[in-house]
Amino acid sequence: MGILRGRFRVFPSRVAILNNRSLCISGGAALLVAVALSGCGSTTYFAGRSLPPSGLTNRVLISIQNPSPSSGGILEFVDAFYDIRYHYNSTNTGPQFAISGYSAKLPSTIQNMPEERLGAVYSTGDGVLALINYTKEITNPAVNGLNGFSASAFVTRNQQFAVAASQSSHILTVVNRLTNTSYPLSLPGVYRVSVNPGGSMALAFVQNSNYIYYPRQLTASESQAYSGGPSTWPTGAEDCEPLNLPGMCLFQALDPKGNPLTFDRPVKAVFSADGGTAYILSCGPECGGNKASVTSLPVAPLIFLLGQSSGSLPATTTAPSAQCGSVNIASGCTPTPGGASNALADSASSTLYVAGQQQQPDGYWGGYLTVLGLSNSAGTTMTMSASLSISDGAPGAISRMLLADDDTLWIGMSKCTNGERASNGLPYGCLTMVNTTTNAATLLPYNGDATGIAAVTGLHKIYTAEGGQIYIYSTVNGSAIDNSNVTVTGTAYDVAYMDALTDTNNTAY
Repeated sequence: MGILRGRFRVFPSRVAILNNRSLCISGGAALLVAVALSGCGSTTYFAGRSLPPSGLTNRVLISIQNPSPSSGGILEFVDAFYDIRYHYNSTNTGPQFAISGYSAKLPSTIQNMPEERLGAVYSTGDGVLALINYTKEITNPAVNGLNGFSASAFVTRNQQFAVAASQSSHILTVVNRLTNTSYPLSLPGVYRVSVNPGGSMALAFVQNSNYIYYPRQLTASESQAYSGGPSTWPTGAEDCEPLNLPGMCLFQALDPKGNPLTFDRPVKAVFSADGGTAYILSCGPECGGNKASVTSLPVAPLIFLLGQSSGSLPATTTAPSAQCGSVNIASGCTPTPGGASNALADSASSTLYVAGQQQQPDGYWGGYLTVLGLSNSAGTTMTMSASLSISDGAPGAISRMLLADDDTLWIGMSKCTNGERASNGLPYGCLTMVNTTTNAATLLPYNGDATGIAAVTGLHKIYTAEGGQIYIYSTVNGSAIDNSNVTVTGTAYDVAYMDALTDTNNTAY
């Protein structure tokens, strides 16, 4: 008999069975949850996904920097069911699993898209945005057309567009991969970009600025009208490329009267479950501003696809809001005294979790989580319901946030050794587990900067990259799980659960 663990029923000899692709399974064995056969020789598991060459159905991908003197980076993956880096029925010296064909340098962030059976890995050593085929466990052709090294880069779920912010070259690049067209849009100081999950909108953020920007594709008539240079561009256009016949323009977000929407050091946007609302995070004091807050904006006016944008952005007020510093949007904002450098929207509970750093009286920074209830159907009305002390971190740095089993939220920070706790001789760590039912926060022991989190849903555990190594924790109580058989050689920087149910299992979007 098989034993049911998580969402899969697994037999002790499951790997040996799965590796035999020509095996016809009997009627009784066809009741497996983990593996179902739609005819002899055709092997699938849940949601009709094809069984990958490794035969594993619970894979955690690991980006590893400098694994050897001859390699700048590799992408390994491990069996997250048994927590081993080799086949279950192998010895501990058996072959390890790796993505074939990957050769980029210093892989850092993994954009995990398990619904599309895809991952996008950006490498800071050579500026490569590689696409990883989860089904075949190979590297697809990388995204072409990016300009210089990117501080932030994403590809849309349908793989048609890639958007990257290059702070060194002051360029926001939008690549249309279907037409093989790249639009390098000038925006001095651009350093972050947010892309909505539907891949129809992108927002660009400039360091030490209070404004936001968005690209928009142009119709044929608009291209002709704007081909005379900046004097022919519409109000709010920062750049249109190419100059002689532009196909795309970059706009500053303006209200219907042409006034710039003003924030307080905006750094990122996260999106509602229906995709209709963008939550703009104003970093405030963490980034040299006045007050941290979250502001909701409609997505429809910002869509860059042809013929799909509609409506207008909210009007600005005559003066900045007193409660939110520089923010002066008529729709208002919600202050977050604990900071606002990252956030995660939970559609199941209509909650927005906002992580940040708050400066303490002694000058050091302490980590806080602000819990906002989204009290209307559009998600535009926000009410603070709780504020929790979490791991300290670097002010303004994008943390890692991920929901996992057992009603837990996991938050990873960097540079927690420079925070309030460590500076005052108190227990500290870079990883926090939050019980979202009770709003109780548990600080995990220090293992180094927490740069990656993967929720192995259904199996009640998470994988993390901390201090360059791999760790595993139980989501039931936060206890450590034996990681001795998944440790890596080199520096582990990010992790992703390749076999997750949804794209929401992603800390880097």
